[in-house]
Amino acid sequence: MGKTVRYYEEDFKRQIVELHKNGKSVVELHKEYDVSKTSIRNWVETMKSRGKFGAEANRSEEEKELRALRKENKQLRMEVDILKQAALILGRKEV
Repeated sequence: MGKTVRYYEEDFKRQIVELHKNGKSVVELHKEYDVSKTSIRNWVETMKSRGKFGAEANRSEEEKELRALRKENKQLRMEVDILKQAALILGRKEV
């Protein structure tokens, strides 16, 4: 049998990390919440080093900038398309 991949919400991970900070051991958390000890240790370490979870925390500054520029480019293209359509509509009314 293969392993089952489990997904945990970010809020849940934060709660587990907080409980660990407040004195609960990894073993206690593992038994109480049925989360692997390795996952708990990884979450605690991630919060210490990055302060947040998720893909956004793993991106470099260049990747973040590239994503922002692509998003802006997409928005500007949509605005240009809207303006082109408006120009066509206004041009028809004047004729």
